[in-house]
Amino acid sequence: MNSSDSPVVLEGQLDPRVSRALWLVKWLLLIPHCIILLFLWIAFSVLTVVAWFAILFTARYPRAIFDFNLGVLRWTWRVDYYGYAALGTDAYPPFTLEDVPGYPARLHVAYPERLSRGLVLVKSWLLAIPHLLLLGFFLGGGLYAAQGSDDPGTWAWGSGIVGLLVLFAGVALLFGRGYPRGIFDLVLGMDRWAARVGAYVFLMTDSYPPFRLDQGGSDPVGLVPPEPSAPTGEALVSQPAETPVGTRQP
Repeated sequence: MNSSDSPVVLEGQLDPRVSRALWLVKWLLLIPHCIILLFLWIAFSVLTVVAWFAILFTARYPRAIFDFNLGVLRWTWRVDYYGYAALGTDAYPPFTLEDVPGYPARLHVAYPERLSRGLVLVKSWLLAIPHLLLLGFFLGGGLYAAQGSDDPGTWAWGSGIVGLLVLFAGVALLFGRGYPRGIFDLVLGMDRWAARVGAYVFLMTDSYPPFRLDQGGSDPVGLVPPEPSAPTGEALVSQPAETPVGTRQP
């Protein structure tokens, strides 16, 4: 599987001016987000069950549910990036399900036109087991793969290797050493792996996640594509073509 085959794009641009000590109180600043995300993840879990039945009988993921669930993942990734899954920015995450192009943390999952009815029966648990075991080691409980957790928000505070690396980065910031770029790249690679597995576990794609640690803030798949501005099949308004130099306008 090549990088270009992945329908999941996760990006995080490191803020070079991350505060030395703000990370010590970000847990407090994020309480409003955590309360809202708790309810959003309850809705996410219920709607994922609805999507499971829809895929089983129609081979399609209802678009409205897909957009809502993707919005929850986006919101959570922004909170995690600001918080203890990366500490990559001090820009407070916006309260929105929409993609925010100006925010340094972005996530996109390409909408699948059709999904396998057979895979929906086994991919969330059986086929994903190797990845879930690895993510348990990386994240100490899993960032995106805690579908069966009693508390849908617990995945946002997984520890494991990511938690230790982010702690090391926080200590380096505290003592004025800056955010070690090697740690940031490794953390983003693990977060990106988790995002790809999460999209697969939550039925949003049939593309099996690669066993590959794509490090760095920029996803090798490419920049997050813009959301379509018109429904499928609707003609897009084209921009007028530029007139070549020396050609008289009619």
